[in-house]
Amino acid sequence: MPPTESATAGSPVAAGVANPAPLAVSVGLTVNGRLHRLDLDPRTSLLDALREHLHMTGTKKGCNQGACGACTVLVDGRRINSCLTLAVMQQGTRITTIEGLADGDTLHPLQAAFIEHDAFQCGYCTPGQIISGVACIAEGHAGSLDEIRAWMSGNICRCGAYPGIVAAVDQAARAG
Repeated sequence: MPPTESATAGSPVAAGVANPAPLAVSVGLTVNGRLHRLDLDPRTSLLDALREHLHMTGTKKGCNQGACGACTVLVDGRRINSCLTLAVMQQGTRITTIEGLADGDTLHPLQAAFIEHDAFQCGYCTPGQIISGVACIAEGHAGSLDEIRAWMSGNICRCGAYPGIVAAVDQAARAG
């Protein structure tokens, strides 16, 4: 068993600091077409950088383990789980969040289709579902309802709004 440090007065353990935080690093993230400069702990996930540092709360923290898809964003047009990547790894990339899809007051076609098909209930998973749907269409994986279901399977909806989600992705794919 390795030796342990005793909690003597004035020691880091007594003060509640076992290991000091690493120094912040300067990170440049291009999110929704705008460059943001941040000083971050190098261990900060892209999800936490978006939500806690840039206050873009559309991207949701679900499982924080890459299993639910609530945190899905686009990086250079490719969908990723933002909880599983470090912000420092995304310098030099183009990150698109749900906040970056609409053009002013004009919704992205998939956002409009989600409303038309009532493809959400509680709405928590909706941003990740929409971002994943945009990528599904762009990747060419929206040729049939079965294909959409398969390629959207990494995004979980606990309310069970799947029929509306699939219908919305199908409509946007056919329109586009």
